[in-house]
Amino acid sequence: MIYLDNAATTPMSTVAITAMTKVMQEISGNPSSIHSHGRQAGKLLREARQDLANLLETEPQRIFFTAGGTESNNTAIIGYCLRHQNRGKHIITTAIEHHSVLEPIDYLVQNFGFEVTVLQPQNQEITAQQVQEALREDTILVSTMFANNETGMLLPIGEIGQILKHHPAAYHVDAVQAVGKIPIAPEKLGINFLSASAHKFHGPKGIGFLYASSMDFDSYLHGGDQEQKKRAGTENLPAIVGMIAALKEDLAKQTEHYQTVQKLQESFLAEMTEIDYYLNQGKNHLPYVLNLGFPGQKNDLLLLRLDLAGISISTGSACTAGIVQTSHVLEALYGMDSPRLKESVRISLSPQNTMEELQILAQNLKEIIGG
Repeated sequence: MIYLDNAATTPMSTVAITAMTKVMQEISGNPSSIHSHGRQAGKLLREARQDLANLLETEPQRIFFTAGGTESNNTAIIGYCLRHQNRGKHIITTAIEHHSVLEPIDYLVQNFGFEVTVLQPQNQEITAQQVQEALREDTILVSTMFANNETGMLLPIGEIGQILKHHPAAYHVDAVQAVGKIPIAPEKLGINFLSASAHKFHGPKGIGFLYASSMDFDSYLHGGDQEQKKRAGTENLPAIVGMIAALKEDLAKQTEHYQTVQKLQESFLAEMTEIDYYLNQGKNHLPYVLNLGFPGQKNDLLLLRLDLAGISISTGSACTAGIVQTSHVLEALYGMDSPRLKESVRISLSPQNTMEELQILAQNLKEIIGG
């Protein structure tokens, strides 16, 4: 079996599993309890928060543990906008965002009268100038992703952050596909909110975090005083520890991993010389995600045939309940009538993949398309 759908989720690392197992075996208390077992758990939680803050070059009080990227995005977008709607109701985002950004914004539009400017990609990129031109006096939030989950496109986060230093709007960044892969220090980049999910960098599913530069947002979950009264519910301590163990390992080997994945992608494309294909990516993109299409080949049938051969790839986001749908990202890039929408697939890599696996994929593609 060959797994090449790492943008959907990554296999858990050994260090994450080991760290989680140790906590599950040795720490039984609730971090909110005042007895010795609770204090032991609370100490571990504080240490974990400090470790994560150190990795992001920030302070521990700016870290909030969540159930993952979707909750972090919803918390930042809805929590901030509802808190500040008296200052304005205009939001800026892009057409290539994940649904966990687009749908909370639509919720605000439909239920609270917010307005949204959706930036369309130009020449396969989103520019800081587009954000600059879209800003209004009543703009209170700009929300963009760091790296696109379907094409690997990198957005100009630092440039946008610099522009927003001169505007009162907050900047939210969905960094789910970027954390662990490239250096990220939110305060240096001018980011007010940053979302991440552990299972995208070899940690466990169901855990993530939200960086927030201040406490100036409404709570999303109610019922307890955990997470500085911003996220009710007992913290998932084993998952938190596993997440940070995985992130530490990825960051320690970040340059090595990036170069490894880059070589894997380059070598794979070199194996594809006999196949007619095109790439769906601009010049600024992560090597971890490769989106390509095959003229005249239906992507759903190609996906099925590769699956039968024991190879897992995808057509895009995994958050559509197992349904193969037209990619809204490719629609934004190429138009609703483009044949690319039904011809393109996503191959997403991790340092755990090997050259042999990609050679097998290339050989299967030659047999399927050539046959």
